[in-house]
Amino acid sequence: MRSQINALRQLQELVLTRDEHFQTGDGSHMESLNDAIGNIREQLEPTVSALYDRLYKKSHVVISAMNNGCCAVCGMQVPIAQAQQVKLAQHLVTCSSCGRVLFASDAKQPRNVSQPSKDEPKDGITRFSSEDLMIVGLDDMSREDAIKTLAKAMESNDFIANADSLAAAAMEREEVLSTAMDEGIAFPHVRGVEGGGLTLAMGISKKGIDWDGVKVNIVFLSAIPVAVSAFYLRLMAGITQSFIKAESRKSVIEAADSKALWKALQKATRKYVK
Repeated sequence: MRSQINALRQLQELVLTRDEHFQTGDGSHMESLNDAIGNIREQLEPTVSALYDRLYKKSHVVISAMNNGCCAVCGMQVPIAQAQQVKLAQHLVTCSSCGRVLFASDAKQPRNVSQPSKDEPKDGITRFSSEDLMIVGLDDMSREDAIKTLAKAMESNDFIANADSLAAAAMEREEVLSTAMDEGIAFPHVRGVEGGGLTLAMGISKKGIDWDGVKVNIVFLSAIPVAVSAFYLRLMAGITQSFIKAESRKSVIEAADSKALWKALQKATRKYVK
């Protein structure tokens, strides 16, 4: 049954990737994504396929990690006996609250380790990022090096654990479909980073990075809990809308340091990221 669980995880990632492309892409990769989704659907056993169809009608998130003994999506505590069954993966186990299929998190997966802030309530982009996650020196880097640099910033500032794993997972996601956009912005990301909220790091390359054939000056790396996958689409759309204007892109690309970049990002996204 472990192979069926892995197939469901791959299927979910492809479906959510298709959702992203539908919202922010030009549709050019929709056919290949549909083909890949169809190929994995063929790997599902009849009973698993039927369960998938039922869950998919409610939400495109049909499978959830068991994080610290709880369903990562709805937060319901998994009974001890069920939790053991999830770890053994001998048959499918569903959450008694939300009905999603549960799987045991890999110990090597990146985790969110940030603690809730005791400061005043935050709004806009400040809910997901901070000045510590602003990097202005991505020049002369490859796509992979830029992702690693942003992941290290997340780890060194105690937002996530295992930066190397996060960077590797982000590169795997890039191989499925590049996240670079025509405006010179890329959105590498990893879903399933449980343990806290969505975390966003931003990097700037004045020279531009070759990102699968697209010149990218602005990079947003996100660590996304599965439960907020749908919200991430809205966040990405809001950031994209924020930087449609060339002057907004120029304001962040020309930032001299992390403090200036953080201020420019907050100003550019104030209208579109709530």
